[in-house]
Amino acid sequence: MNFFIVDDSATIRGMLSNIIEEEGLGTIVGEAEDGSEVFAHTLAALEVNILIIDLLMPNRDGIETVREIAPLFRGKIIMISQVETKDMISEAYSLGVEHYITKPINRLEVLSVLKKVGEYLLLEKSIHDIQKSLSFLNTQNHIPQIHEQSKQTQVIPSAKNILLELGVIGKSGDKDLLDLLEVLYTLEEEGVREVPPLKELYATMIKKRLSQSATPSEINKETKAVEQRIRRAIQQVLEHLASLGLTDYANPTFEYYSSKLFDYSQVRMKMLELEGKMHSDTSHTRINIKKFIQALYMEAKGK
Repeated sequence: MNFFIVDDSATIRGMLSNIIEEEGLGTIVGEAEDGSEVFAHTLAALEVNILIIDLLMPNRDGIETVREIAPLFRGKIIMISQVETKDMISEAYSLGVEHYITKPINRLEVLSVLKKVGEYLLLEKSIHDIQKSLSFLNTQNHIPQIHEQSKQTQVIPSAKNILLELGVIGKSGDKDLLDLLEVLYTLEEEGVREVPPLKELYATMIKKRLSQSATPSEINKETKAVEQRIRRAIQQVLEHLASLGLTDYANPTFEYYSSKLFDYSQVRMKMLELEGKMHSDTSHTRINIKKFIQALYMEAKGK
């Protein structure tokens, strides 16, 4: 892996360089003391895989720099700073920052994050290579067509296992989530590839429960109840993952599901909230229910 470090402190740059080199994580191909010295074409020429950049710098800060290079930079970005405000963290993640390391630098945290990002890059490369190979073989007619239904028959049992792993099975909302996945499974069999709007999804599920003769008022009443149960269940998943991350940042369940089911900024904020470093503010932690359901379905289908 090729690393590029941007920080106005020579001490911090030296600490990060030592960690990377001593642990054999990769090569430092460049350094800069300000964001104004960082350009996408330079990073590309140096074949940078991972950019480590400070948030606060005198001339051009980390946010401005990431915003400038994001359209062209294909590597992963890790931001470091002693500042932890919701707005800054949210903006950093929205621009494509993979992880946020807090100052003062903690060697174990740095190692955990860098190893995770490095492993993810290697996994991405492996998947890309496999896809290229499969694409080539497919053009040669060497890959038999696999009936999709054989993959889908285990969606609900797989989803139950995932929810069990996420600490939700047996709690309010788990049955609603499984029923929604069953609706998605049926729609996919009928040729519908896009997830319909949530209200439409809820209505389809509720009609199946209450029978097609259910009145609009009955459907509306049950829809509100279902939405509340699902929202609570998803919040429980978020809190469960955040707790796992606080206990062990390298926990496999935390590593695998935190970024798949949620925006990482939401998980990070929940972790800070559980640590008492940030007050609960539901307006800043609104969950994208549709995204969660779609991601859960894809995970269950993939397994």
